[in-house]
Amino acid sequence: MINLILLGLPGAGKGTASEQIVDKYHLTHISTGDMFREAMANKTKVGLEAKSYIDKGNLVPDEVTAKLVEERLSQPDIKEGFILDGFPRTTVQAELLEGITQRLNKPLTSVISLEVKEQTLIDRLSARFMCKKCGATYNKISKMPKVANTCDRCGSHEFYQREDDKPEVVKNRLEVNEKMNSPLKDFYEKKGLLTVINGEQTPKKVFEDISAVLDKQQ
Repeated sequence: MINLILLGLPGAGKGTASEQIVDKYHLTHISTGDMFREAMANKTKVGLEAKSYIDKGNLVPDEVTAKLVEERLSQPDIKEGFILDGFPRTTVQAELLEGITQRLNKPLTSVISLEVKEQTLIDRLSARFMCKKCGATYNKISKMPKVANTCDRCGSHEFYQREDDKPEVVKNRLEVNEKMNSPLKDFYEKKGLLTVINGEQTPKKVFEDISAVLDKQQ
């Protein structure tokens, strides 16, 4: 059983690594964004509670997000294990998650942090662009569409760059995220769960290093 959190600043390669991990280890990928959308669409009690904050433009309190995570981790498709994306973001959330995993008897087995230099992240993020129709992500440095100007996933020809991927915004985003990420890494290092992996390597080598950690837990 592998229950995993993947940490890393925007542009560190978490998305690519997550897809590879899910394919190889058959884990359920749990994104907090998807969870919120699903719970609100299904009008679950916690989903409606979260919606009441979002509709007013307020941040959803940690306790409500934690309830949503617990609801999701209780579902039957988690039998092979999970990879958490977007939660926890703070040490308070990490402590709430610890309580959830104890109650459900699904303890975390690993926390992997992808480490990449700031300038590399700025270069990667500034090169990122997305399909306007389906949201597929591409990168001018490492992941161009297979057919020029055509989305691999949906065939659309319309692309755009997110405002927060523009170079002048990226640096500030990274600083904000680093302030959140550092205490989390310290928290999980003290628990003996943290492994740091060099995210500057090729995606293939990054995944080989991740596999070396996860293979021991199967």
